[in-house]
Amino acid sequence: MKFRLPHWEEVRRLPLTMMIASLLAALGIVQMSFLLGQGVYRYVTWTQQTGVALAQEAQLKQDVEILQVAKAKASDPEYMNALARCIGYVGKNERVVVAQSAQDNPGANGGNCDPVRLP
Repeated sequence: MKFRLPHWEEVRRLPLTMMIASLLAALGIVQMSFLLGQGVYRYVTWTQQTGVALAQEAQLKQDVEILQVAKAKASDPEYMNALARCIGYVGKNERVVVAQSAQDNPGANGGNCDPVRLP
């Protein structure tokens, strides 16, 4: 094998080729950095959205439970009479007697007259 010196054209092209290769490597690094950043952003966003969805699911389960209890109580005549009394209704054959020391709001003591949040 005979050693020969490179021609001037080959030597002159070498820096241009190295510059193009360096440019492509730099573009690859930029693209990889962007993709890594995008992956981190998607992970953080997904984690936040999952937390929000789980909180909404828990709230909806609580709402369903409240509605089921309200539905069960709605068919109970005694409960409905107690609610009617809370807002001031009396029976047909009853006399209204109010003590002078009575409270303005009968529901203040708790029980049936407490407001219940319905979804």
